[in-house]
Amino acid sequence: MPRPTAAQLAYGSCTVIFSTLAMLLLSQTSSGLGIAIIAASALALGLLVAMTVPLPRTRVVAVGGPATAEPQKAEEPVPVAATGSSTAA
Repeated sequence: MPRPTAAQLAYGSCTVIFSTLAMLLLSQTSSGLGIAIIAASALALGLLVAMTVPLPRTRVVAVGGPATAEPQKAEEPVPVAATGSSTAA
């Protein structure tokens, strides 16, 4: 599993903090069970937000250079210089 990016950590943390605060203020609960449920749901929401942040895409680099429409021509053989020996063809 890849490590989370800085953006994922930031979005997830902000979601947990703000959603916990909002749910506690809106519900006006004072019981321990209500606070535990709100905290657990805020953590789940923060995890969901952190995992849905798009990951940076990796670029694919061409190894063989630019593609051409024409087929490459074979190199012509280089003639052997005359050395003066009788075995050279």
